[in-house]
Amino acid sequence: MKQTKTTKIALVSLLTALSVVLGYYLKIGTPTGILTLLDAGIFFTAFYFGSKEGAVVGGLAGFLIDLLSGYPQWMFFSLVNHGLQGFFAGFKGKWLGLVLATIVMVSGYALGSILMNGWSAALPEILPNFLQNTLGMVVGFVVFQSVKKIK
Repeated sequence: MKQTKTTKIALVSLLTALSVVLGYYLKIGTPTGILTLLDAGIFFTAFYFGSKEGAVVGGLAGFLIDLLSGYPQWMFFSLVNHGLQGFFAGFKGKWLGLVLATIVMVSGYALGSILMNGWSAALPEILPNFLQNTLGMVVGFVVFQSVKKIK
């Protein structure tokens, strides 16, 4: 199938919606919040399309999940953190991009938590955010490799 601009917009929109569904319905509760599979959609999009599309899916999906889940205080942090996560994950130098994506997402949420709740609330969230990022990276990569083989 020839990929036109319209086709790409439609696919990125579908991936955004799918990422919202994955993040909203597949939640794992933790003492400090929730783990979601949102990151799997972000990493898949970044691997498949690249930085710009990864940023769009990450930012919009993160924003919408927080809005729908009742965490509006996190919406703008998610827009920036997951948007940058998707942007860096789509770098052509994959390892550097994956490291930067992880650092941006984990440290961005830590900073947001420090601003809203203080250091004592931010520290316990670092490990779960790192695990969510890593799980999303692995799942996104496996799905990307599967789609690449089919294509």
